Amino acid sequence: MGPSHPPQRLHPLLATPPPTMPTSSSSSAQAARAAVAARLRELRLEAGLSGVELAQRCGWHKAKCSRIENARTPPSDADIRAWCAACGAERHTEDLIASSRHAESMFVEWQRKQRTGLRRLQDSYLERYRDTTHFRVYSPDIVPGFVQTPAYATALLSSITEFRKIPNDVSAAVAARTRRSQIIHDSHRRFALIVEESVLRYRIGDTEAMTGQLGHLLSIMSLPAVSLGIIPFSASRPMWPLEACYIFDDRLVQVELLTTDVTLRAPTEVATYLRAFDELHKLAVYGEHARNLITSAIAEVSGP
Repeated sequence: MGPSHPPQRLHPLLATPPPTMPTSSSSSAQAARAAVAARLRELRLEAGLSGVELAQRCGWHKAKCSRIENARTPPSDADIRAWCAACGAERHTEDLIASSRHAESMFVEWQRKQRTGLRRLQDSYLERYRDTTHFRVYSPDIVPGFVQTPAYATALLSSITEFRKIPNDVSAAVAARTRRSQIIHDSHRRFALIVEESVLRYRIGDTEAMTGQLGHLLSIMSLPAVSLGIIPFSASRPMWPLEACYIFDDRLVQVELLTTDVTLRAPTEVATYLRAFDELHKLAVYGEHARNLITSAIAEVSGP
């Protein structure tokens, strides 16, 4: 995700305070930053230090501690290390650094990630995929990237390119996505895919692209590492349709919004998505029932 941009330290004699932390449009991101700030304050109080005393130990301007504790200035990695060392709480350093980094990189605008086109974005996920053994994917509107055919992916990525007004490298992006998707044939990994029936009905591309894509879904259902569930229109909904999300093992969730790619790592947020996925799983049909929904969609797309 997007890199963190910590502010530069001030020399203790400089009176000008560091830049104010940008206000996020997301309460979740701001809450994550505030949680880091609150934990740093707790460590200072547990050490019996005043803000001025902590600043002196760290060699900072006396106002810096207050600004960090009030989540007005994002602490750099070096700031957190110095803070924990001054409080004799070095054991908390790495956890706090990780939390701080994640708060800053939780939300990344698609415009930023896609500004040079789509191929580099496809390749940027390779490491995350290689590090994951259990994939859980839920999609309410499009076929998940793992199982997209080149024709379907071309139609989809072409639409994204046009909508975003970004450089057109669709052919290269489709090739990169296709290469990355070969991971689904790795029997040492597990793929639990849940889609709404609407995914089978929305026309992405022409008739040939859609029928080919739906036929491909029938074929991937036979892969031993893949579980494909479809939530039918007729399902009673104790769990409402969600935004598209990718869950990587039990450690990270990627949520795709129109303007923003959201990466969640907080254990409580990951646990919430895991619980939601389990509820959606209960609504989905599998095996022969799922095949019938797909073949019905193929007949409808093909038409008379």
